[in-house]
Amino acid sequence: MDAAKINIQVNFQQIVEAIKQLTPKEKLKLNELLWNEDTPIPIEHQQLVMDRVKNANENPESMLDWDEVSGKLA
Repeated sequence: MDAAKINIQVNFQQIVEAIKQLTPKEKLKLNELLWNEDTPIPIEHQQLVMDRVKNANENPESMLDWDEVSGKLA
């Protein structure tokens, strides 16, 4: 059997509209495919998170209160 290659140009909004048409079960399956445990996290991202955790632990006074910050954003 020969393979067929299809290249369809769609924008983000068209993808969103297509996803909205899925059943809840199909949406869950899509979510699992997109966010499976095998998704690699680049070492640079891991290091960034570890650096931020270290900074937060070493300088707790530099942390902002989420309720206060989110109130200013609203």
